[in-house]
Amino acid sequence: MPSLGEKDPDEIRGALTKAGAEGGLCLRMGPYVARIRSPLIDVAAAVTALYRHHTVVDGSGFVDFDVAVRRPNGFRALWRPQVVFEFEGEEPFNPLPGDQGFPLLEWGLNWCVYGLCHQHLTLHSAVLERSGRALLLPAPSGSGKSTLCAALVFSGWRLLSDELALITPDAGELLPLPRPVSLKNASIEVIQRFAPQVEFGSRVEETAKGVVAHFPPPAGAVRQSDERALPGWVVFPKYTSGAPARLVPMERSRTFMQLIENAFNYDIFGRDGFDLLCSVVDRSDCYTFEYSDLAEAVALFDRLSRGERA
Repeated sequence: MPSLGEKDPDEIRGALTKAGAEGGLCLRMGPYVARIRSPLIDVAAAVTALYRHHTVVDGSGFVDFDVAVRRPNGFRALWRPQVVFEFEGEEPFNPLPGDQGFPLLEWGLNWCVYGLCHQHLTLHSAVLERSGRALLLPAPSGSGKSTLCAALVFSGWRLLSDELALITPDAGELLPLPRPVSLKNASIEVIQRFAPQVEFGSRVEETAKGVVAHFPPPAGAVRQSDERALPGWVVFPKYTSGAPARLVPMERSRTFMQLIENAFNYDIFGRDGFDLLCSVVDRSDCYTFEYSDLAEAVALFDRLSRGERA
């Protein structure tokens, strides 16, 4: 099946605006298929650029998420442009300012995965892979997780996801979900300096998270969307100005408890969720990580991946 980048932009816009059961643009995203609709020019341009490596699939088959980003109806839309996110015709979120269509689409797709899909145990964590082993980076917003993830993406690590770790209940493996990587505020300039080849989409100002910009996942990461990885490392990162890069071994019991805090659907799995998280922790080397310099951080993770003393 063709990638989105092989399609004509006019054909893409036509699919995004087409109504009916077989309308919309259907893209494969890891284990899911999303049908996306939007009449908005900026959303169409962002989808075209940032999902260009993803496979376009036949819309007549099963679709996991049927979503849309559009202008709201009513008089308000005439004097204060806004955008709304729709899932199967419902609007689960409040409208956002009119220039935030693509970030809203990305936040909405994240919600579809962590809020509605419970065939996998889902954690709030970046995930990367090297030599078949997965590196989990669970951390709250503002910890430097996404910045570190982006630096590793441009340093030879395979991106599985910058936001969501999907753990299979049968084998405890990590499923890839490569989608556009979101960076915020100062992190945008940090990654531009670290990796000048980065191709950001348009910056969106004054979102709830500040300035937001996305870059597309590498083509290789998208091509390897069916290649799972075994847990290898669980690292809780924290950016601290001026701090040297430093990994500190973490007790497995503490790692387990913090993973629960970063899990979206642990309670749904019951005892199976307990056993599954235990298996992830048991198969992983567990650390806390403090850093300030990305080059130093990347060098340390390279040594870690080779089994050298980090």
